[in-house]
Amino acid sequence: VVGEVGRPKTFDMDDILKLAPIEERIYRLRCVEAWSMVIPWVGFPLSKLLNEVQPTGNARFVEFVSLYDTEQMPGQKSPVLDWPYTEGLRIDEAMNPLTLLTVGLYGEILPNQNGAPVRIIVPWKYGFKSAKSIVTIRLTEKQPNSSWNLANPSEYGFYSNVNPNVSHPRWSQRRERRIGEFLKRDTLMFNGYSEWVADLYRDLDLTEYF
Repeated sequence: VVGEVGRPKTFDMDDILKLAPIEERIYRLRCVEAWSMVIPWVGFPLSKLLNEVQPTGNARFVEFVSLYDTEQMPGQKSPVLDWPYTEGLRIDEAMNPLTLLTVGLYGEILPNQNGAPVRIIVPWKYGFKSAKSIVTIRLTEKQPNSSWNLANPSEYGFYSNVNPNVSHPRWSQRRERRIGEFLKRDTLMFNGYSEWVADLYRDLDLTEYF
């Protein structure tokens, strides 16, 4: 963990697992492609890790960089994105109690395909904002790049909050199909987490900052 911090530090998995009590949280997951799931994740609030490195007063954003290894992840040979995969959050989003530093799901350690060994879960945003296989966390003063936003900014905004009132250019976001169900259901604002996160965006036009 580097950047705008008072105590930059390298953590191994043993260090991470000792930072805070591990808990299970059942969250809704909403993909930008209009499907959804309900998943029991295992981890603890990301804020526990960030507080350990003492963010400076200049830390306004948090950047997450995923592992880049084409041998383990041959899909990274594709030019569809500018690798390594990066994501970003505002510091208040990263410090929100719902944002989970995640090490497992369904009571087991994270499988490789789900972002092992450590990822984040941001349940009120579309799934691609929840960076997987994180190797670097960087606190910054300026808004960091986000891989999908760089690749296609008209389709993938930096914020990417779940919002049924803002359609993707190629499909509506008003409804979703939950995995295992036939009929679609209405999509909830902020994926149903408005009570905990709506105030973060009270002064923001969510149609412009999507």
